[in-house]
Amino acid sequence: MTKETKRVLMTGAAGQIGSELARALRAKYGDANVVVTDLFRPSGDLAEGGPFELVDVTDAKAVDAIIGKYGIDTVYHLAALLSATGEKNPQKAWHVNMSGLYNVLEAARARNLVRVFSPSSIAVFGPTTPREMTPQDTVLGPTTMYGVTKVAGELLCDYYVLKYGLDVRGCRYPGIISHLTLPGGGTTDYAVAIFYDAVKHGRYTCFLREDTRLPMMYMPDCLKCTLDLMDADFARLRHHSNFNVTAMSFSAGELAAEIRKHMPGFEVRYEPDFRQAIADSWPASIDDRAARTEWDWKPDYDVAAMTADMLAALTKRRDDGTLGA
Repeated sequence: MTKETKRVLMTGAAGQIGSELARALRAKYGDANVVVTDLFRPSGDLAEGGPFELVDVTDAKAVDAIIGKYGIDTVYHLAALLSATGEKNPQKAWHVNMSGLYNVLEAARARNLVRVFSPSSIAVFGPTTPREMTPQDTVLGPTTMYGVTKVAGELLCDYYVLKYGLDVRGCRYPGIISHLTLPGGGTTDYAVAIFYDAVKHGRYTCFLREDTRLPMMYMPDCLKCTLDLMDADFARLRHHSNFNVTAMSFSAGELAAEIRKHMPGFEVRYEPDFRQAIADSWPASIDDRAARTEWDWKPDYDVAAMTADMLAALTKRRDDGTLGA
């Protein structure tokens, strides 16, 4: 039987996924039972709606102290530098991503926590990986420091499962699209920015080629897959920290065409930059049958449903003055 989660810690709570997952966790477990942390204090309900602490995950003593202070039994470790940001400072990306994860795992091991969630990414794949329907178990070979840390992180997490019996889980997120939070320095972030610029300006300059096709997921499905995986019966899991998950795949041009169904005058220019090489090393589509078999993963949104919902939400924010300049 899967042990029960009662008190949760989240690192990296001010990030794109963390800011929305924190709210979902508070809705599920109660505001007082979810402690969120980051390097800076965010505005609004993220910091005011429940316990918040400033924590540097590279400080092992600070990580252990916050777990002890609040009697934490489950950690969602989202603090990390993403792909594009990490390439600007790969040494810092290694330090933050690997030291932070190691410190969380060590504290969890020492305190015998119930469960740890550590997300991975499609950045673990590389040019030698099959690009279409990328298998669950395949050659990795990343070409970014972010990808290198995610491969090492998957292996480290699985080591803690095998060596210490620690229940560590994670999934390889594809590009995540949200209308509530801005892009956070990832190569797939064009698929968020394109909606904002479509609604605000009616045009967008894309940093990837028109034919660049990548796996994606809408934020409601991202939250769903994370919570579903953490609730799954451990006995069913053959994999642990590296589940392929996806909901849709599309090219930049195909997404622009979907937006034009709602906004016929929408214009896009394509001016690829250094992120193009990163995108070219990643899969075009993902085989996530392991997740569907081992914990019944199933997305709710395809590209058409996601596009309609994104545009409706952002248009409402524009009209009520909350979208920004």
